[in-house]
Amino acid sequence: MSFRMTAVIAAALVASACTTTDPYTGETRTNHTGQGALLGAAAGAALGYLTNTSDSEEGRTNALIGAGIGALAGAGIGRYMDQQEAAMRSALSESGVGVRRQGNDLLLLMPGDITFDSNSSAITADFYRVLNDVSDVLNRYPATYVDVTGHADSTGPDDYNQSLSERRASSVGGYLVAQGVLRERFYIGGMGERSPIASNDTEYGRRENRRVEILIRPHTG
Repeated sequence: MSFRMTAVIAAALVASACTTTDPYTGETRTNHTGQGALLGAAAGAALGYLTNTSDSEEGRTNALIGAGIGALAGAGIGRYMDQQEAAMRSALSESGVGVRRQGNDLLLLMPGDITFDSNSSAITADFYRVLNDVSDVLNRYPATYVDVTGHADSTGPDDYNQSLSERRASSVGGYLVAQGVLRERFYIGGMGERSPIASNDTEYGRRENRRVEILIRPHTG
């Protein structure tokens, strides 16, 4: 992870935590709780892991254990993820967000056309409510890791698309942390245009490729 990306993640997380937009009134207000939490997160954001314990997968696991979140085991893993999947599908049924089950993992696909304006990393006002629903479910099921990854289409320079994907992932992750989701659960990164799910030769395909994905994985220790 480059220093540039680390700085982008840190800045975006702090900025998104400092204010919160009410999705019903459109008013912007200072969020002191989120600001304090993310100033700490930004300080330990190297490699995209939002934990001050260690910038690694092991550090994230240790941080969850230290926070009193026990590891899942055996048949309990599948049951826990079944319940979380059902809750997420119910919350997002009319949102435009795709929910996919991959073994014991959940993948949320957030298309860029419903999350961000074109060439912007600022979350659209209508999407705050959707992210509020996501955060509610994540808070009810804390024994999971949350990997937020931004993606871009192939329009424009590679380095610009990489930066945009990082900033979009940071905006989504930062907002979720500001809603109380434990920051130690997160990894945030960007793939630029390197992982398309559709052809970049059509507008439809490019729209599909401009997305943020949230991978939710069980904490198994």
